[in-house]
Amino acid sequence: MELPQVDNYQQLFLNDTPLLDVRAPVEFAQGAFPAAKNLPLINDAERHAIGIRYKEMGQEQAIELGHELVNAEIKEQRVNDWTAFTRQHPDGVLYCFRGGMRSRISQQWIYDETGVVYPRVKGGYKALRRYLIDELEISAAEIRPIVLSGRTGSGKTILLKLIHDKIDLESIFNHRGSAFGKHVTPQPSQIDVENQLSIELLKFRKNNIYKLLLEDEAVAIGSRRLPDSIVETMRQSPLIILEAGADERVANIFNEYITQALAEHQAMLGEAQGFNTWANGLLTALEKIQRRLGGAHSKAIKSVMEYAINMHRNCAEPDHHKVWIRSLLLEYYDPMYDYQLDKKTERVVFRGTQDEVLNYLIQQQGVR
Repeated sequence: MELPQVDNYQQLFLNDTPLLDVRAPVEFAQGAFPAAKNLPLINDAERHAIGIRYKEMGQEQAIELGHELVNAEIKEQRVNDWTAFTRQHPDGVLYCFRGGMRSRISQQWIYDETGVVYPRVKGGYKALRRYLIDELEISAAEIRPIVLSGRTGSGKTILLKLIHDKIDLESIFNHRGSAFGKHVTPQPSQIDVENQLSIELLKFRKNNIYKLLLEDEAVAIGSRRLPDSIVETMRQSPLIILEAGADERVANIFNEYITQALAEHQAMLGEAQGFNTWANGLLTALEKIQRRLGGAHSKAIKSVMEYAINMHRNCAEPDHHKVWIRSLLLEYYDPMYDYQLDKKTERVVFRGTQDEVLNYLIQQQGVR
């Protein structure tokens, strides 16, 4: 019986179709899709051994080794895992790297065990990835972004959450976009970032929504990069400046980088370890910018930061952080922002407070 293949890649992504990824874990870690779950046919060690056998003795011997490694007990466990996935996601599909032997074997074993005909993706991961790369270029050419800028701490992320027609780059990249922006969880791979961005843009385009709000970002967000085509589109787009006073900005940074970030670390690592990891992260981030700060300024900020951390840890008095936050905002981030803004002043179409910007976006730009 010839088991079915599917190649309507667009619908797979538009529908968030559950994807059973049977590649090895190392392949999955390098790049995957938001709706995918990795339940491999062969693990990393098995894949490595089979690859060596293939190079030394050819395909037939490699296949034979694969059957030896995935013995009856291992096979049963893996088929059970796939069966559970197919029951939970009867509308899903499976794939391997190129849609070849691994996905055909997995598909056949599922059918033999359960009688379920579970489709496999024609061309596999490689075809899906190629489709998203191509669509990302199309999206970059078709969307009409409005870029939201403003001084550090002005509340750009807060405003973004109030808008539906937006791409939240910092959410996709899992990074707050500054030297202090790391989350407790690691960033997705570069490929994962590009895949998710392409899918989100594709969904807007298919709903005939082209005018989207994006936050003004550097080319790199953390250790990942924005695709060149998106960078170029954003650089040619109108700019809106969100304005906020120094006290409001300090409060926003305190809430995000102190209150929320610490809670995030402690929820994952426990109270003591979470605090220590978070505090060390602040000091490490300061080290990254010390050359641009200058030796004396960096040393002074570090002293204030260490005092604030100790008062926070030992006396439960976190407000001391506001001293170094204010200093960095006014003496470091603001001059950098002013320098960058001077180069794109001609693109500015509006300035205002959060309420004023929201009203402008909705009433004048038609952004929901």
